[in-house]
This record gives sequence, structure tokens and C-alpha cells, in this order.
Amino acid sequence: MSPIHLRSHDITLVPESARVILRPFIPAGAQRITTIIGRALALSEEENERDLNAVLKDFDQRHVDIESPLLANFEKVAPHLFTERPLSKARKLLIGALFSGEYALESAALFNPSIVPHPDQGGVPEGALRFIMSLRATGEGHISSIEFRTGLIDSAGDIRLDPVSRFVTVPELDPNPSYKKTPFIVKLHEMGFDNGASADVMEPLGESFTRSELNQSVLRIRRETLPVTQGLTSTLTCIQWLADSNYELHFSPRLPMSERIIFPVSANESNGIEDARFVRFIDDDGAVTYFATYTAYNGHAILPQLIETRDFLTFRVLTLNGADVQNKGMALFPRRVNGCYAMLSRQDDENLFIMYSDNSHYWSDPKLIMHPAELWESVKIGNCGSPLETEAGWLVLTHGVGPMRKYCIGAALLDLENPTKVLGRLREPLLMPEGNGREGYVPNVVYSCGSLIHGRELILPYAMSDRATSIASVSLDELLAELQA
Repeated sequence: MSPIHLRSHDITLVPESARVILRPFIPAGAQRITTIIGRALALSEEENERDLNAVLKDFDQRHVDIESPLLANFEKVAPHLFTERPLSKARKLLIGALFSGEYALESAALFNPSIVPHPDQGGVPEGALRFIMSLRATGEGHISSIEFRTGLIDSAGDIRLDPVSRFVTVPELDPNPSYKKTPFIVKLHEMGFDNGASADVMEPLGESFTRSELNQSVLRIRRETLPVTQGLTSTLTCIQWLADSNYELHFSPRLPMSERIIFPVSANESNGIEDARFVRFIDDDGAVTYFATYTAYNGHAILPQLIETRDFLTFRVLTLNGADVQNKGMALFPRRVNGCYAMLSRQDDENLFIMYSDNSHYWSDPKLIMHPAELWESVKIGNCGSPLETEAGWLVLTHGVGPMRKYCIGAALLDLENPTKVLGRLREPLLMPEGNGREGYVPNVVYSCGSLIHGRELILPYAMSDRATSIASVSLDELLAELQA
């Protein structure tokens, strides 16, 4: 263990099974859907009202707004209706309930945190900082989503978390998002679908186009191209899949931060949104954008994605492009370096790389900067979030995997002007799994997706064995002295 002193805060975030959302619960077969609808339609209006009231009495107090998702799930099965009669709202709600189920977002784990300054510092006492912490929440089926917490670090370095809402709310999905033509075409090329059919779809579209315009172009090509080959079908399916992977989400400003949930939307993340690394990025003109890289997982393959937001109310989710957008653990620097965006990455699942780009959505040409050096990181190393700028250099928290698949957190220092140059790294772990923190869904793991510096303290939120989350503080001066020794 490193000789550096860590201050542990009396904060532990554990999974809470009572925080639930409503999800579709729809059988795969059309016949079963029709049969269930038939049973609901056979009820008299009085029976329908009675049964709906029983459902609402049982579940209404568990949700801020139960009717909207029930009606949304009714619309998902409405094409299977076999009656032309108009249905009452009560009938739609009951049918929606038959095709709905609760999902406990964090019943299994609440882990892999990152932390950034809150965009609103109004009313904060002098010397204090309001923050937002993101967390990976995992429930049934190991499906991961993003949750948020807020809190305050006071001038003495003490940390207080704000109360957590009993409820959780998913955002509204923009039904007609816009896209940029050039990166869309680039991604099609990377995916192997840069062909005549995709060119015919994209050619009439403007440099900025909407989802409805894309759908019309796809429909036109499908209608005009005969015969409809397997290659054409695959290309058009890929175009739609790529569009689904780029979307916009909106939360009501009335919702507490802890109630806002980013749950998987597209097919490529159907099995989870993993390990979001948030960073407060300041561009050369002073504009502030919060970015987060994360890993979309569909049960078979991973896809690195990028989240953009300015206010944690509207989120834009985009696919990352480039031949070297591979593997997990991409982390954006908090500002440009020598005029370029910079990103830490791990293309080979073993070593730490850096990439530069003039476009935050396109990445290539990685350069190796660190490989495993000590026994505790001898299997592989990666980052624990975005680099932190200090007067001595870029402070990078790392994770190392060693014997018995034990994950520890270390640190390295990179040159400010040339981050490919490693100025120093810890010989021993800064933090390692100990005591009860060793036990969990994946034992013997400590892990973080992002820290921040407040005053002369490093604030380090970390996960314990893929189950719960805690927070530690480290003297920045002590850590830098050790890295420069």
C-alpha cells in the first residue's frame, strides 16, 4: 500500500431496490399479445374500472407519474387490437398495465462513480463546491443505467450528500433528433456499409438532417430498388441502427438530480450503459460542456459512445467515430492540448494510450504511453477517469489488475504540454480492496470513473467490488510529491 494518507469519508452508497421504473413487459409472440388484449376487452366497463383501481392502489405511490408509461406501453401493443371501437382511457390504462412491469434500477449494484463540479454554484459558501456524481446502477439481468447524486464539499474538505429522491424518472426521448451528415457517413464507412445503397440514401439529405428526413429517404430507396437483396436490407437496417444510436434526451427542470435516470434506449446498449466517465470540458473560448464517454453493451459487443450536456437536463448521445474507437475506458482531457482534443484509451485491453483529434467525435492514431510495470498492475492497466490538471502536470488515476484479478487504484503524472511523456507513477497502489470492501458482485475490486481537485485535496469517489460506492480524499501536495520523487 502507498505511504500516502487517505482520508475516508463516512459515506457509503449502497443499492436501493425500492427505486423502480416502469418498463414494457410484452411477450414475444403476436398470438399471446392478442390473447391478453382479448381478456381485457372482455371485461365490462365496471369490471375494468374495478380492476384498474386495484392496480393503481397497489402501484401508484411507487411512481411520480404512473399513467404516462402505462399509456405508452398500451401504444406499443395497440397495433394488435382487433376492434375498431374507441377505447376509454381506463381501458387503455389497464391494457397498458398488463404489458408493463417494474424494474429496480440499482437492486444489484451502485458503483463506478465519476464526479464533476455542478453547473450551478449559486449560493455556495465561500471555499465550498457543489458537485454532481454519476453512478452506474445495475439491476435484474445486469442491465446498467446512469444515476446522479449531488452534494457539497465545504472549505474544510468535509463532504455532504443531498437527500435522495424515493422516485426515479426516465427522460423524454426526442422523437425527431437531428444528425450531422459527414460523421454519419464516416461511421457507415467504418461499419462496412459505405456502398451504393447508403450513398443513395444519404445523397439528397442536407448537411444537417432529421430522423424523419432520414426515414423518408430510406423508405424511398426501399421502394425504388428492385429486387430487394439481402445486401440492401442489411445496409438499410444498419442506417436505422446507427440513427437509433444517436439520440437526445430531456428532463424536466422540476426533477431533483437524484431522480434523473439515463436508461438504455438504443439496441446497441440493450444490456447496459457502462462506466460513464464525466468531465467538465472548457473550450478555448471559455464555453463549458460536460462530456461523458461510456460503453454501450448489447450482450454481444461493446460500442464506445459520447454524452454531451451543458445543464444535466438535455443530453445528446452520439456514437464515437474512428478506426481506433475500440475497447473500454476512453477518457477525455478537460481542455484542448496544443489546440487538439485529447483522449486516454486502451485499444489492446492491456496498456494505456493517448489520442489527439480536432473533432471530439472522431479518434484515431493512438500512441502508447504506459504499460504495466508493477506486479499489482501486471495483467493490465487503464484509467480511472479523465486527467486532472495540476501545476506539476496531468494527474491520471489508473487502475491496475494483478494476481487473482485484484483491481487497485494507482496514479501517474503526465507532462502538461506533452502528455505522452510520463513524469512519474506510483510504485504501490494508492487504494486497494480491503476488509468488507473486498466482498461484492465482483470481489477484490476498487474502481473509479473520475475524480476532482478541490483546493489542495483530491476527491476520489470509488466503487467497492462492483456493488457499493464510497469516497476518499488525498492531499494533492503529498500525492504530487510522491509522483515527483
